[in-house]
Amino acid sequence: MPAILRIGLLCAAVSAALSGPAALAQSFDALEAKLAEHPSLAALSYQAEASRERGYAATALPDPVVSVGINNLPVFDPSFSAFLPTNKAIGVRQDFPNLAGREARAGEARAMAEQTTRIRAAQLATLRGELIALLHEKQRIERQRGLARQRAGKYDELAQVVETEIDAGRPAVFRLAEIEAERAGVARVLVDLDRQDAELDARLIDLVGLAPSTPAPPVAPIDWSGAAMEFHAVQVADAGIRVMDYSVDEAEAAWRPNWGAQLTYQQREPGANFAGDDWISGMVTFTVPLWAERSQAPRLRAAKAERAGAEMRYQAAARNAASRYSAEAAIGRSAQDNIAVLERNIVAVEDEIAARLTTYESGAGDYAPIIDGEISILKLRADIAGERARRAASIARMNALLVTQ
Repeated sequence: MPAILRIGLLCAAVSAALSGPAALAQSFDALEAKLAEHPSLAALSYQAEASRERGYAATALPDPVVSVGINNLPVFDPSFSAFLPTNKAIGVRQDFPNLAGREARAGEARAMAEQTTRIRAAQLATLRGELIALLHEKQRIERQRGLARQRAGKYDELAQVVETEIDAGRPAVFRLAEIEAERAGVARVLVDLDRQDAELDARLIDLVGLAPSTPAPPVAPIDWSGAAMEFHAVQVADAGIRVMDYSVDEAEAAWRPNWGAQLTYQQREPGANFAGDDWISGMVTFTVPLWAERSQAPRLRAAKAERAGAEMRYQAAARNAASRYSAEAAIGRSAQDNIAVLERNIVAVEDEIAARLTTYESGAGDYAPIIDGEISILKLRADIAGERARRAASIARMNALLVTQ
């Protein structure tokens, strides 16, 4: 390969390596913008728009029916001037469904659009909470990966200390086997972290279309006042009640008459024994709820039952949302308490390390326990990273339950 070509390929590889991470390092606002374009949210937007359009169409009158024909034309001797009743006719008929029913159907469609809009808002909040949780998990993995690598370095250092002790005649051979087992444990931890990282990348790609290297945003719990309507799920259920209200109105409107009007223009050709003539026929129609006990009444009872079901769904949503909020808050408090305990343990181990270091410097102790203490601190810090990610995820999911805008 020519030298110039090799240099060109090398420069291209370096450029790709430098530009690749930068393409993924987006701000959280940019990720939120991508999240808002998620297909599931776009589908809900289209669904809401469809319901609004149906609401506009619901109040419109049905298309008029135009009829063109002939009446009383002889079969065996077709003629428009031989038989007196023969005539040509053109007519138009317009139906007028009762206004209350049309307005109820329009209101139901608009209420469904509002419910779908609230479902979209709840879905967006859930996805945003999941995105924040995933970013904190990514941050936790990077932290734990770095600590695991530090532990591997400490085991190398500890192995050298133990070998020195063995050379000095101390019985520490079995300690080397323990160190190798712990090294293998660190290797398994690193492999598992790589697996978790790949899984998180797949979930992030599902959310925003890429695996970003965006820093996790800070999270703070949003206080709930105790009002059920502050939850997304409860607002969705409340919108469902209004949909059922219009359904009841539509069922009640079915008792009212639907009107219709028909106008027909007829023309008769002049014949041998009669003169031609034109005339107009008109008609008004209306429905009578004659079979109400078998038609309208059951539909009204069904609509009222659905309305009662919507009320129960509202109460169930309020209970479930409050329960989930409390559960996530408990997870967050537990994680915070665990962090406090782990930090106290770190302080205790640091004090123990300081005491052993003083003893070692005086020539009366070994250095291996000091490294063991440093390894213990690294393990505790890895646990703290996990607890912090757990707390952040619980806060993000807890906040996602509440309407914040």
